[in-house]
Amino acid sequence: MGAKKNFILDTNVILHDYQCLKNFQENDIFLPVATLEELDKFKKGSDQLNYNAREFIRELDRLTTDKLPQEGVSIGEGMGMLFVITDEAYHPKVAASFRERIPDHRILSCTCLVRDKCPDMQTILVTKDINLRMKARALGIPVQDYITGKVKDVDMFEATHETYEETDADLIDELYASREGIDVSRLPFGRTLKPNACFILKSSRNSVMARYNPFTEKVRKVEKGSNCGIQPRNAEQSFAFEVLNDPDIKLVGITGKAGTGKTLLALASALKQANRYKQILLARPIVSLANKDIGFLPGTQKEKVDPYMQPLFDNLSVIKAQFAPNSPEVRQMDEMQKSRQLVIEALAFIRGRSLAETICIIDEAQNLTPHEIKTIITRTGEGSKMIFTGDIHQIDSPYLDAQSNGLAYMIDRMKGQALFAHVNLMKGERSQLAEMAANLL
Repeated sequence: MGAKKNFILDTNVILHDYQCLKNFQENDIFLPVATLEELDKFKKGSDQLNYNAREFIRELDRLTTDKLPQEGVSIGEGMGMLFVITDEAYHPKVAASFRERIPDHRILSCTCLVRDKCPDMQTILVTKDINLRMKARALGIPVQDYITGKVKDVDMFEATHETYEETDADLIDELYASREGIDVSRLPFGRTLKPNACFILKSSRNSVMARYNPFTEKVRKVEKGSNCGIQPRNAEQSFAFEVLNDPDIKLVGITGKAGTGKTLLALASALKQANRYKQILLARPIVSLANKDIGFLPGTQKEKVDPYMQPLFDNLSVIKAQFAPNSPEVRQMDEMQKSRQLVIEALAFIRGRSLAETICIIDEAQNLTPHEIKTIITRTGEGSKMIFTGDIHQIDSPYLDAQSNGLAYMIDRMKGQALFAHVNLMKGERSQLAEMAANLL
């Protein structure tokens, strides 16, 4: 156990994780009044941020009932004390650099005031705002990101599938001939395989794509089949179809850069399995631009949301284009949309629902927090399947990064579970130009 520290919390830490008070061990936590003022602006609404704000305020009320938070209240057994800083004196060091007393600068001032009062203890500002961290460092204020839930190893998003060279050629022939597959114990590396791992076996004369099925404990050949006219163009796309089409796998993560076919593959697989589920639900989070909510946009609720959902409709159009305009397949998809068996809408509109017998595709999941991902998955009812797609290097939220976003968090925590599979798509297939731009720009 190291020396006890003081931590000053920025508002975005609370909005990211409303249970953050429990994650600072025996250290003391200080809440500037500016943080509470900003939190008050988020308490109304139906988004996850609003829920987090309300839950934190309730916890704060529980902790401080009949107590004075200025004097400190115990957070819990084995944990530190919680203080609310009401001293609005503007620290001279901050005032000399930032004359405008905006909330961020007031939080910096509070950090300096606490540090001056406790010279024998290290005082650290915790914020997910990169710009505020830069301001703090410029003033010599110790600062750090909120690291709880951060993924340490992101190499899994940089690598493709495993390829095992020098495999016995007769074993590969047996895999081709067997429908059920072969026992995983017959592979020299079988014990190291994670559930639903996809890989390639190679010998001097043949090769095969394969997957380890944890339910049967067998390794089976991966077929290169099509879904709704969409053919896999590389090994990773074949692996994606393999796990997407398996009803025993209830949670799938598909990652990859732009143009690798993440959403298209997921939607094509869902449409192929339409008779297995009551509804196909395709959703994505709305990340507001320029600090403007969709409420500022003109039009009805549907008209406001449709521009954000257009990429999902584009993927549906690509699938429809595989068939003649008046073909039974296209008519069936149109009918599914009319009857709401196939629904495309903003993620905010499905929060609070129980998703039973539904195949649910969450696109752009890298823009969700770990708590949001957990909230969505825990809504899953019997007979449902959840598919999350995204690129952890294309994050639109200012307070998330490749290590702290919900998609990376889910994949890191779920790896090794029999109900879960992850496929990372490496090769762009949208066009030669798109692939070049993704790699070079």
